[in-house]
Amino acid sequence: MIAMADEATPRQLPTEFNNEHALDVQTVVVPENGRWAVEIVVVFADGVVRKRIDTHHTEARAQLSAQLIKRAAEREIQGPLHG
Repeated sequence: MIAMADEATPRQLPTEFNNEHALDVQTVVVPENGRWAVEIVVVFADGVVRKRIDTHHTEARAQLSAQLIKRAAEREIQGPLHG
């Protein structure tokens, strides 16, 4: 039996991301030890923060997760991202 409750729970940006105004957000999928890791990259005026979110068994699932995380993170950023 696979518990899906954790994946259905919306995730928020970690608190260190909320202290300043983010300029951009990207997600990255990287292979790691036979699994696929999803990382979020947030760009601030004074630097960049990269944080591991989760790992998945398949690349397709990791890519889907990355897309959803990016869309949710973009909603959290106030103001236009690209303009």
